[in-house]
Amino acid sequence: MVLPLEIRTGVAEALLDGKPVVALETTVMTHGLPPPAGLDSARDCEAIVRRHGAVPAAVGILRGRLVVGLHNEELAELAGAERVTKTSMGNLAAVLATGGYGSTSVSSTIYAASRAGIRVAASGGIGGVHRHFDETLDISPDLTALQRTSLVLVCAGAKSILDVPATREQLETRGVPVIGYRTDRFPLFFCRGGRISVDGRVETPAQIAEIFRLHRALGMESAVLAVAEVPAEDALDSELLEAAVEEAVAEADERGIGGRDLTPFILDRLQRRTEGASLRANLALLRNNCAIAADVARAIAGREA
Repeated sequence: MVLPLEIRTGVAEALLDGKPVVALETTVMTHGLPPPAGLDSARDCEAIVRRHGAVPAAVGILRGRLVVGLHNEELAELAGAERVTKTSMGNLAAVLATGGYGSTSVSSTIYAASRAGIRVAASGGIGGVHRHFDETLDISPDLTALQRTSLVLVCAGAKSILDVPATREQLETRGVPVIGYRTDRFPLFFCRGGRISVDGRVETPAQIAEIFRLHRALGMESAVLAVAEVPAEDALDSELLEAAVEEAVAEADERGIGGRDLTPFILDRLQRRTEGASLRANLALLRNNCAIAADVARAIAGREA
């Protein structure tokens, strides 16, 4: 059976040559940020990865094909498509079967990256256990993907709209090590100063690379989650953000919005309620994570050379 996965030439050649590659999700481009900020951010992230000495590999679905290493014009095509489905591991096959367009979340991005042989991915924040879980039973497939996929994912913790303590507990239960990059605490996405501990703190990308090597050597099949705080100058006040999140969640409940539509809806409401501050924080943490991911990819490539 032929896997509907296409690895673009530049990425394929980099992998064959043992060069560092960083996989990038595209859901933030199509569902997390308003146009034209989404496409601009995707291109900015790729530029940052290149400046830090790695090859970017944006992942997305174009006309029913899962592509690793979208070209610049393909990013624009995906961003401008009339209907783009937010794609996770759960609906990946269904989206491919339609022959349409799909942007990849953390779960489908790291799945594709793993199949392509990429060791490192970057994202804004992972999905996890949603608030009011006892009523909705809503847990992101990102957690299952992290449990099953062997790579390093660099992010700013879990999205602020989630039940962060429950998400952290789920990561521990699933055997996903959480490593703080220059922090002792699990980051709070838009905010700094979380209270939940990580499994270990590191100061350099080389230390993350060594943890990943040992994790694999021990026979562990899960990802290593490397978490970094949003830059201080772009962070939001945690109390103000929490109030805005609660308002947005309540509005979503009233309107019956849930599932894959919930996160984009709440992020949109947060941008309005914070007068754009959440958007600036989102962009800042994305750039920061891409830079760290590229440095980690270089460190891993150096060890495997």
